Amino acid sequence: MLKQHRELSMSIHRIIENNEEAGIRPNKTYQSFVAAAGGHRELNFIEKDVKNYITREVRNVSEQEDAKEFGKYLADARSRAAFEYFGDVISFDTTYNTNRYNLVCGSFVGVNHHGQSTLLGCSLMKNEEIESFKWLFQCWLRCMGGNAPKGFLTDQCASMKRALEACMPTTIHRWCIWHIMKKIPSKLNGYKGHADIEQEMSQVVWNSHSKDSFDRNWNDFLLNFGLADNKWLSGNVFLKSAAEV
Repeated sequence: MLKQHRELSMSIHRIIENNEEAGIRPNKTYQSFVAAAGGHRELNFIEKDVKNYITREVRNVSEQEDAKEFGKYLADARSRAAFEYFGDVISFDTTYNTNRYNLVCGSFVGVNHHGQSTLLGCSLMKNEEIESFKWLFQCWLRCMGGNAPKGFLTDQCASMKRALEACMPTTIHRWCIWHIMKKIPSKLNGYKGHADIEQEMSQVVWNSHSKDSFDRNWNDFLLNFGLADNKWLSGNVFLKSAAEV
C-alpha cells in the first residue's frame, strides 16, 4: 500500500493512545485492528504507521524537548551545590533501562564527606551512541557551570569513552572496578581451580592500597597461577587503570 493512501482515523488515534497509556505493545495494538477488520487487507494502514504515530504524537520525543527537560532537571540548585563540594570525581552509570519506552537511564553520582553516594543528575537517552553521550555530557556540564570533574568513572563502553575525550579532555577517565570484576566468572570459568583464581584476584584488587603494591601483587598473581599468557588479564591495562583512581 502506497504511503499517500495510508491514514489513521481519529477513532484509531484514540485507541492507540489508550492502549499506549495502558502499556500495551504497539504490535499487539496493530494485531487487534487486524482482528477487528477481518484481516490485513481490510486495513488502510500498516503496523509501522501505528509505531510512527506513537513515537511522533503520543510519546512526542524529540532531541530539542529532551534537551530542555534534561536541562531543567539538572539545573536543580541542590545538585549544583552538591557538585561544588563533591564533584571532584564522578561515577556515571547506565546499567538501568526503563521498560516501557526502552530508554537508557543514566546517573551522575558523587561521594560526600560522609562517604555516601550523592546524586548529581540523571538522564534518559534513546541509545548509547557517541553523539548521544556527547549531547548528554555537554548538557550536564552546562548545568554544572561548565566545570568538568577531575575524575570520571564509567563502565567499558567505547562510545562513552570517545564522548568523554571530546567533551572533557582534561578529565581523567577510569573504568569502574565493579564492572570489571563482574566479568571475572565468565572470563575464568574455563580454568581448573577458577574459584581459587577468582578469590586471589579479588584479594589483589581490593587489598592493594597503592599503584606500586598493585603492580607487584598483580604480577605475582599472574605468575603463581600461570596466567601470564591470558590476554584478558595481562594484555589489557584496564585493571591498572581502575586501580589508579
